[in-house]
Amino acid sequence: MFFKSKKNQNTATKGEYSSVFSRLKSRLQRTRSELIGRVGQLLGKPVNEDFMDELETLLLAADVGLRATDEILEAVRNDLSNHEMADSQRIFTVLYEQMQTILTPCMKPLNLDNSPSPFVILTVGVNGVGKTTSIGKLAHFFKSQGHSVMLAAGDTFRAAATEQLQSWGKTNDVPVIAQHHGADSASVIFDALAAAKARQIDILIADTAGRLHTQQNLMAELKKVKRVLAKLDEQAPHEVLMVLDASIGQNALNQVREFHQHIGINGLLLTKLDGTAKGGILFTLASELNIPIRFLGVGESLEDLQPFVVSEFLNALFDPFTPTPASTEE
Repeated sequence: MFFKSKKNQNTATKGEYSSVFSRLKSRLQRTRSELIGRVGQLLGKPVNEDFMDELETLLLAADVGLRATDEILEAVRNDLSNHEMADSQRIFTVLYEQMQTILTPCMKPLNLDNSPSPFVILTVGVNGVGKTTSIGKLAHFFKSQGHSVMLAAGDTFRAAATEQLQSWGKTNDVPVIAQHHGADSASVIFDALAAAKARQIDILIADTAGRLHTQQNLMAELKKVKRVLAKLDEQAPHEVLMVLDASIGQNALNQVREFHQHIGINGLLLTKLDGTAKGGILFTLASELNIPIRFLGVGESLEDLQPFVVSEFLNALFDPFTPTPASTEE
């Protein structure tokens, strides 16, 4: 059980874990091939500066980012300095442990224990990241945890957005609050929160129109949504969840910085990890921003939206190269 909930405290069964791991492993194939697979080709080579240069190139090519790459290389050098024999097989152990160190602070599952009800999640992001689809998958996920869910069609700019969200509402059997095309987004989401309160809904997920982080007028609209929601609940939205396209690599970092500066981002949801070799962007985001990574989107099905769990992500990324923890070695 990776999403902490007051309604369901069951842990994942062994079979469920195996299913999640298998799906994640298959979806991360391109990143695993680009990063871990190519690192595997270095095994057997002398561990010297040429080796380190090659390792650095591989990490940067997989969008691990400058800061995270420097941290990993420093850990490798420190490990090698503590061993008389430079063993390239140890590289996997050090890589795994340092990547775990980088990512672990960002594994902070949403916690609904003693949370306000309804818990309001405001989803934001640029155009084309898969935001509305991710909302549909989030609704499915939360319902599977025993929560009642409502959706708010706050993307009133894109003509098909409301219809798309209503389709997801029908799929998940959850109500959708919507108005006409071109309606004021803040008004729609305000009405949805009022309805969610009246119906004693646990979670309200609000869609918003995709926008570039450079569009100041549209960023101001998000601030308006937050101000309007505060009239009904001073703490709302309780989660500003930014949806990111993992395939854009380092550009994602600038997007998050700008959105965070304007409205404050509480969590991240990364989509399209199954179609990219740039999965290293998770390390960039973790080392540069330290904003919680809540969910990973690794495919088209409802089950392909998964809570971010560091051990699962790294095990799927490194398999079949299973490192032995360095801390247990002589």
